Amino acid sequence: ANENSGRMVEGQTFTIEPILIMDKAECVTWENGWTTVTDDGSWAAQFEHTVLVTRTGVEILTKH
Repeated sequence: ANENSGRMVEGQTFTIEPILIMDKAECVTWENGWTTVTDDGSWAAQFEHTVLVTRTGVEILTKH
């Protein structure tokens, strides 16, 4: 989440990366600026989909 406004245009790709957490949703990001963990050690799972903006909508590039 951020406060930057913008517009998706044809040809752009985006990655949507939800995280599911078993207990509390409080997280901590390590000093490396990349690794994020639950602050209480709860189990979590992260997955992602990459989507392509097309003239007629969106195409999911990571279909199974």
